[in-house]
Amino acid sequence: MMSFVARSEGMADETCEIVARIRSVLPAGLDRVALHEPRFGGREREYLNNCIDTGWVSYAGPYVHQFEAALAQACEVPHAIAVSSGTVALQIALTTAGVGTSDEVLIPSLTFVATANAVVHAGAVPHFVDVDEKTLGIDPAALSAHLASTAERRDGATYNKATGRRIAALMPVHIFGHPCDMDALDAIAVEFGLTVIEDATEALGSRYKGKPCGSLAPLSALSFNGNKLVTTGGGGAVLVNDNGVADRIRHLTTTAKLPHRWAFNHDEVGWNFRLPNINAAVGLGQLEQLPGALAAKERLWRRYIDAFVGFSAARVFQDARFAESNHWLVALILERGSEPLLESVLAATHEAGIMTRPAWTPMHLLPMYRDNPRSGLAATESLARRIVSLPSSPFLAPA
Repeated sequence: MMSFVARSEGMADETCEIVARIRSVLPAGLDRVALHEPRFGGREREYLNNCIDTGWVSYAGPYVHQFEAALAQACEVPHAIAVSSGTVALQIALTTAGVGTSDEVLIPSLTFVATANAVVHAGAVPHFVDVDEKTLGIDPAALSAHLASTAERRDGATYNKATGRRIAALMPVHIFGHPCDMDALDAIAVEFGLTVIEDATEALGSRYKGKPCGSLAPLSALSFNGNKLVTTGGGGAVLVNDNGVADRIRHLTTTAKLPHRWAFNHDEVGWNFRLPNINAAVGLGQLEQLPGALAAKERLWRRYIDAFVGFSAARVFQDARFAESNHWLVALILERGSEPLLESVLAATHEAGIMTRPAWTPMHLLPMYRDNPRSGLAATESLARRIVSLPSSPFLAPA
């Protein structure tokens, strides 16, 4: 009983210390601090008013094209096609990459549910693999070992020996904006004949070996949900290298309508997935402020690092040497053995008005995905018990 009481008192002390260290980073006088919230300090209102004044509020309008051009430039890709959500962007990327019905797609189990859902929406099957604690993304060594034991090559394709299904694609996710080890993953994809689709939905502004995330695969996806660094309220984009593929995505996401001044002719089943002009107007105003937002996120991240120097129970996650993160969400990593702190830290921060969050429930533990193919997921399950996402809005770190 004495040891239990001492342990409980020790946990309480560490929890209070964590809350105090987080609070020391945040501006004084805030009663409630959200995890990540948008601010509209640029030309968003001007652009929105222009949409209303001119009547261009739906899928046609100049801001869609301006936003796409600015995105393509920011991500250093030839084409950006704005769509209605990040989930849709992933689905379209998978479909146009040739992922077919009942194909398997390798994705991390430690991700937001939209990654897995997009695979299902494309008619395919999520196949969950483990992550690397150094990047939070897919672990190349673990993936290679898993495929060596699980997959077989025949007829120019890779198949899951247990299910008989083709393993068609690999979809790395830059978790919280931290780039994966893309070169190592690309090498595995070449070895097994897999198409790589980059889930950069959290990583606008992040860089891998100097290259923008979103430019690291032939097809990539971004998200502009309300909690992202750049928001359109809701929306996403597909980033594309190939001219023909870009044209096809534009066609499919505009109900496969054939160009004509007045006739409504469609040549295949498409989707009404394009981003409205009024949302693109908000996105353009936001995107114009991206450099300043990235600088503010860097300041906030460094202040959190300084706040936890010398604290033995937890550390602020830092990028691998090849990565420059946008620090979308700053992650506090509880050290191994400190897992019991997770719930008490979440409860204490919320009671203090600080809206922290745990990592997502791993995909393989959700009821609809419990029977999906998977590798060993020890790192995923460990990290899910040790991650606390900290308030990360750029305005929390004024210059």
